[in-house]
Amino acid sequence: MILLRRLLGDVLRRQRQRQGRTLREVSSSARVSLGYLSEVERGQKEASSELLSAICDALDVRMSELMREVSDELALAELAQSAAATEPVSAPVRRPMLNSVSVTGVPPERVTIKAPAEAVDVVAA
Repeated sequence: MILLRRLLGDVLRRQRQRQGRTLREVSSSARVSLGYLSEVERGQKEASSELLSAICDALDVRMSELMREVSDELALAELAQSAAATEPVSAPVRRPMLNSVSVTGVPPERVTIKAPAEAVDVVAA
């Protein structure tokens, strides 16, 4: 599932980092708590339009530019999600396991062999 708040947070973080600014600087300028801004950037909180406006003002970025970038990311995420949903997945590819072990100098009754878990790769067709 694509979460808009996560995409929005990613774009906000990139905008802030492009400017070389810290969370503290932007939160102070936007008059938003540092913790809340951090949660918005991590996609854990939904930002209201008023909050987004304050953050955009603090970053000196038009909200329409921010939303355009979010929209572009959303379109890419939707394409990736639909492509993944329609791609057939082939049968698992099994890796060969160790077939024989040679132990010298140890009586056979003292040898314990534990087989490793079988490794399976799923390969998209």
